[in-house]
Amino acid sequence: MRTRRGTSGRLRGWGGIGAMGVACALTGTLVLVLPQWGGGDGSTGRGGPGSTVAAPARADANDCNDRSLSPSGKDGPAIEKIKNRDVKKLVVGVDQNSYRWGYRDPNKAGGRLEGFDIDLAHEIAEEIFGDRDAVVFRAIPTNQRIKAIQSGQVDMVVRTMTVNCERLKDVDFSTGYFETGQQVLAPKNSDITGYDTSLAGKKICSASGSIAEEELKRKNYGADISTTVPNQLDCLVRLQLGEVDAVVTDSALAAGQAAQDPTVELKGKEPFTTEHYGIAMKKGSDDLVRRVNKVLDDYRDDDGWKKSYDHWLKAALGKDADPPAPEYRD
Repeated sequence: MRTRRGTSGRLRGWGGIGAMGVACALTGTLVLVLPQWGGGDGSTGRGGPGSTVAAPARADANDCNDRSLSPSGKDGPAIEKIKNRDVKKLVVGVDQNSYRWGYRDPNKAGGRLEGFDIDLAHEIAEEIFGDRDAVVFRAIPTNQRIKAIQSGQVDMVVRTMTVNCERLKDVDFSTGYFETGQQVLAPKNSDITGYDTSLAGKKICSASGSIAEEELKRKNYGADISTTVPNQLDCLVRLQLGEVDAVVTDSALAAGQAAQDPTVELKGKEPFTTEHYGIAMKKGSDDLVRRVNKVLDDYRDDDGWKKSYDHWLKAALGKDADPPAPEYRD
């Protein structure tokens, strides 16, 4: 095993690290397509295997085979293409506005990217180039993730991206590296109680191209679901400005937003879907998928996942966790 070290309205409330600075950055993301590359860093470690089994985005979508290719350390055409570029670095699509996942802490010098997903991107860069800093990051809106992969603007996306049947038609995925599900985020004093009839007549925000948007189109309990934004965190800004009544998003992301703003909270006891985040890559890049799955295997076994989770996410999510156990189709 390897040893590695603007809009109108009134703000409802702000809390957490650099929340107002994040809000200012977010107003720019409303028109963001693909910003310039930036560097980043983060601390890593390793994690024990979990007991959960990879699942489709919806619990009832059991006809979807989201098992990934078995791990391998061999190079192939996809990896050779990456290694033979003039710039000897991995290009990774990430989020720069998701607290604890991929974000810039304004209280730290340099404003370098850090978070759980950023740690994982560094692990992959180290596997391919032998240098954990051989990576450049492209901040990509939620609704541009697949396009960025297909166009070759990035080698992969590590950005809280759920594996599901529709996306598997367009990109290939690694095994799942984090389990989550959709949940409602609303002000603490709201009469919204969760993903239920209390949403009737309420204005709900979701990110365009997200699982939340898909779920709300299937069933919305009479809510107004017309508000969609390129980046999920833009929904939090709209919620704070009083322009929407609630947000539907991944519970893991919502927990981070609640940590930023103490006036909002997750509604409902449990998420109403079961999902796994995966690393997305171009269709047919089998050798790259296998290499990434090797990294994930090492990351689970050598305690890196656990250390990264405990550092970035445990406090916000309020519980211990293990990575999903991998499933392979060959």
